[in-house]
Amino acid sequence: MRVVVAGLGVQGHKRRRVAGADFVAAVDPVNSEAQYRRIEDVPPASYDAVLACIPDEPKVTVLDYLLSHGKHVLVEKPLWAADDAEIARLAGLAKQNGAVCYTAYNHRFEPHFVRMRDVIKSGRLGTIYRCRMFYGNGTARLVRDSEWRDQGAGVLPDLGSHLLDTARFWFGDIGDDFAIISSRCFENRAPDHVVLGSRGTTPQLELEMTLLSWRNHFTCDVFAENGSAHISSLCKWGPSSFTLRTRLLPSGRPPEDTITLVQDDPTWAIEYEHFKRLCAERRVGNLYDDLWLNRTLRRLGEAAIKELKA
Repeated sequence: MRVVVAGLGVQGHKRRRVAGADFVAAVDPVNSEAQYRRIEDVPPASYDAVLACIPDEPKVTVLDYLLSHGKHVLVEKPLWAADDAEIARLAGLAKQNGAVCYTAYNHRFEPHFVRMRDVIKSGRLGTIYRCRMFYGNGTARLVRDSEWRDQGAGVLPDLGSHLLDTARFWFGDIGDDFAIISSRCFENRAPDHVVLGSRGTTPQLELEMTLLSWRNHFTCDVFAENGSAHISSLCKWGPSSFTLRTRLLPSGRPPEDTITLVQDDPTWAIEYEHFKRLCAERRVGNLYDDLWLNRTLRRLGEAAIKELKA
């Protein structure tokens, strides 16, 4: 598969490295490393797929062009559109032209995220009561210095999209009864610390995201009928651990099993191979998850901004 990388920023360089020998050209309006300034300038016959590492605003326009020409696309999360109908239209274009449109949520390939999904699916934990996730990094200053990143709902679409997608990865259709608990601008113009939660969803979800965690960190706690499961850190920030606790009745210190990984981040390479398989098999998809995420993030984003003005 011949691949073009669109957008040679941090993500674009990662995607180019993982693509290896598949990489044929880069597109970027300002980076001198790129051979082309616009995706339309790349001869269509010279590539099969695009890794689109671009800001939210031009995503629909770029994907419209690529899918209309039958090109497969991996687009960095979230697949944002001002109108849900735009995403539905992109899904139609992909189906019509046999092109894969895949939104990249690389944490789905994190080893402990897969382990958590499998434990939940096995039923070992029984009824899941509550799931709490925290995702923090220390990029507040970098974001503030970037005009296109420090705007709108800030950290919510950036990190919150990962958390919402992870919840769907583990629990399936989680509904959309989320509300903003807290939205703050401590250092940035746009929200840099947001907490949101579900109301009637089973399991109950509490998701916290921040740009003010000076040591990057992720934690998750799943509390359930027969025990609990916990993740501490991601492989890229390791060591990363997964702990499974089995409940003692009526009470007592539960026996627990912990698996700790010390390794480089495997998710980018695994996700790229997954994308290549989708393309080879022409598994187009319907962008249903993207429609749900776009609708939910847009509503929560409006609420997060409103909370700042209250």
